[in-house]
Amino acid sequence: MKIYIVDAFTSEPYAGNPAAICLLGSEKPDEWMQKIAAEMNLSETAFLIKQDDGFALRWFTPTAEVDLCGHATLASAHWLWESQTTDVQEIRFHTKSGLLTARKNGDWIEMNFPLEREEKTPPPPSLEEILGVPFKYVGKNRMDYLVEVENQETLAQLETDFALLKTVSTRGLIVTALSDEPDVDFVSRCFFPGLGIDEDPVTGSAHCCLGPYWSSKLGKDELTAKQVSARGGLLKLQLLGERILISGRAVTTLSGELSAEE
Repeated sequence: MKIYIVDAFTSEPYAGNPAAICLLGSEKPDEWMQKIAAEMNLSETAFLIKQDDGFALRWFTPTAEVDLCGHATLASAHWLWESQTTDVQEIRFHTKSGLLTARKNGDWIEMNFPLEREEKTPPPPSLEEILGVPFKYVGKNRMDYLVEVENQETLAQLETDFALLKTVSTRGLIVTALSDEPDVDFVSRCFFPGLGIDEDPVTGSAHCCLGPYWSSKLGKDELTAKQVSARGGLLKLQLLGERILISGRAVTTLSGELSAEE
């Protein structure tokens, strides 16, 4: 069984967010997929099964299955166009978050995702201790807390207390600020220690929340976003009612073979 690593939300190898991609010939037990994801030890491992009208797609972190993942969907679409499905313009993915689609637009891939709007909420009591910096706003959606801090410099200086963040009852923490870079609207960092990912390099699903948040603040429906982790990545966003187009590029960096399948 072949397995691949694709760097997502980047046009350069060894940047962006790496995801492992595994195309299955048939259903596998959840426990087996979780073991493979733990073995790969990347933010996400994507498992694909061919269907009549697209692919079933599931995502696993090293410790848990997740309901929505952007970078591993982008990585999957990139790899499929590169090796399997070169003659179609749209790929359909059937997931735990419903139907997701990916379309080619030059060397960019546009993914159509649902919005995950946040609502203003009281901060958890430990939030300032977790972040180590003051914050301007706290919101929450069904998955994460969203926190806006004063500026990009403050965001860059965060030294998050991961052990304390694990005690917060959400998937993770999205921290964002207005960008001070030309041609970039806002920046972010994302932390998911409860899923075995202290800091995620580039988080597509977080932009289902960040997109509408900054669209409302900036009064524009097309945005350019940058995740300012150590690896970093660039995303283009377009709001479409209750959906969002999240666009990025990707690069395949590794092709291998599982020598022990069970």
